[in-house]
Amino acid sequence: MSADAVARVRARLDAMNAEDPVTEIVNGRPRASELIFSDRLEAWVRRLEPEASDELLIAARGQHVRRWTSPRKTYPEGRWGYLRWREDLKRMHADTVTEAMRAEGMPDASVAKARGIVMKRDLAGNPDAQTMEDALCLQFLENKFEGLHSKTSDDKMVDIIQKTWRKMSAKARAAALTLSYPAEHKALIERALA
Repeated sequence: MSADAVARVRARLDAMNAEDPVTEIVNGRPRASELIFSDRLEAWVRRLEPEASDELLIAARGQHVRRWTSPRKTYPEGRWGYLRWREDLKRMHADTVTEAMRAEGMPDASVAKARGIVMKRDLAGNPDAQTMEDALCLQFLENKFEGLHSKTSDDKMVDIIQKTWRKMSAKARAAALTLSYPAEHKALIERALA
């Protein structure tokens, strides 16, 4: 793939993510939350896989593209509704990445590879998909853990940590243990891993 085509796909995905109505303050200025998420996710991908493929980096930019357009509350309560929402989101994100890549004339094989990464297909056999899963888990532990814990019981957090840990590779687990956590969160992680 040409570097120009990759840059154009990334710009398309970033433009879509910039439409996120939710913003956070970064360096004193508001920035779309989904752009912040993409930056953080890509940083984790690059940290885990310094020689990341273009398809993996594109997938990182599009992993949650336009996520706010499909809120969780539009699906039924409970586990079934949650799982349906997650599957529909994966498909929407993969379709959006696919459309952006095709619009820039990317080869079918590259489009299919990026789509498989976004869908997190075949984690055991697809190292790029596992890297994406690892980066998502690490991004959660580093940036979303505290917000979730503020509205979730300790017992439920222990369950969430255990489920997250099972999804990660040994490399990602090692990286997770190097993060700085507040004492309360560190205690929950230690409890979950005991």
